[in-house]
Amino acid sequence: MIEEKKPFFEETQDLLERYLSNRVQLVKLQLAEKSARVTTLLAAGLIIAFLGFFVLLFSSIMLGFYFSEKLHSQFFGFGIVAVIYFLLLLLVVIFRKPLLDQFIFRKIVAILFDTDEDENSEQ
Repeated sequence: MIEEKKPFFEETQDLLERYLSNRVQLVKLQLAEKSARVTTLLAAGLIIAFLGFFVLLFSSIMLGFYFSEKLHSQFFGFGIVAVIYFLLLLLVVIFRKPLLDQFIFRKIVAILFDTDEDENSEQ
């Protein structure tokens, strides 16, 4: 049984088509993995934020009643808590770009361009 050998250009074209097909499949798989990681990070962040909101809410109510009891005035007790939150809001607005935006940006870029895992999978 003698196999007929394809001409060089046909064989090269077949190899190139298979390579491109495999490469497209690899890019699709990598995109699916990275988008799943970003989605997972986002979902986990939302759950943590939701639970943290309730902890903060009930702690704030508790702190408001504590200050109300100490000052014998609910107006001033809850007013102190409101002022604390207003000051925290100002700090977040002032330092949003240098701290918060860059932190989130770095996290997303680290996930999307994670080269450590890519290099380890090739070895």
